[in-house]
Amino acid sequence: MNQAVVKSSLSLPGIKEVYRGKVRDVYHMDNGILIMVATDRISAFDVVLPRGIPYKGQVLNQIAGKFLDATADIVPNWKLGSPDPMVTVGYKAETFPVEMVIRGYLTGHAWREYRDGKRVLCGVTLKEGMRENQKFDKPIITPTTKAHEGHDEDISREEILEKNIIGEVEYKQLEAYTHSLFQRGTEMADKKGLILVDTKYEFGKRNGKICLIDEIHTPDSSRYFYKDTYQELFNKNKTQRQLSKEFVRQWLIENGFQGKTGQQVPEMDDAYVHLVSERYIELYEKITGEDFQKESTENINARLQKNIGDFLQKL
Repeated sequence: MNQAVVKSSLSLPGIKEVYRGKVRDVYHMDNGILIMVATDRISAFDVVLPRGIPYKGQVLNQIAGKFLDATADIVPNWKLGSPDPMVTVGYKAETFPVEMVIRGYLTGHAWREYRDGKRVLCGVTLKEGMRENQKFDKPIITPTTKAHEGHDEDISREEILEKNIIGEVEYKQLEAYTHSLFQRGTEMADKKGLILVDTKYEFGKRNGKICLIDEIHTPDSSRYFYKDTYQELFNKNKTQRQLSKEFVRQWLIENGFQGKTGQQVPEMDDAYVHLVSERYIELYEKITGEDFQKESTENINARLQKNIGDFLQKL
């Protein structure tokens, strides 16, 4: 099995600081440029799991890059280029402290809340009698706070405006962008035989203008069902065939872990790590319609250093 890349180590002139998130290593340059390395780390329930997943970073970075390019006519984004399969370079933006989650179907976190009796999610009233994986009459936006550490928390539109976390004019623009991006992602998924079930978007401001940042429509930020079997499985109350990180969350739940205090992450053996890797590659090929080309993981930091260095010299 190829080695997972769980940490990058770049040494480039102009690096001001390095932020290591759950998945990405972000290098802040002194000229306002960000270098974002998508590592093979994997997180669930806001916890980074002990083993990385080979090729996961490459999958995430390349899918995100394709969708950033395919939606730039809807909203400008932070991307300048992708000098390496695991790297995106772009402009730094002032981040909005809220993630815009949009859901077309009642599944995942929303279903777990609904199943437990909740009928108002992030200020959105959900009708009675719904079933798991049922399509909403129209997509709903269920924002979360953007936590630097620990768990993101559900928050309503009303709370965001009341607390002046984001002003009303800008928040309405974020909602409009979210609906338009989700519509574009839905149309693109449909052409590949998939349903874009739910996803999240992150936005920032650069030079006073709103822009899309981070990733978009990847298996870490989105959930996809297979279109051809959705209705039949829904009618029979069966589990949907899906491409997302949800199967990792379900595996953790089945093994007694939901990120709660005192719980231990179950052991991920080689066979399971390989399975997760193959699922990520499957999603790449389904959503892009292209064969996935596995990049070598040997001398990874030397490769990153060269590719990024060459790219920066041309800016």
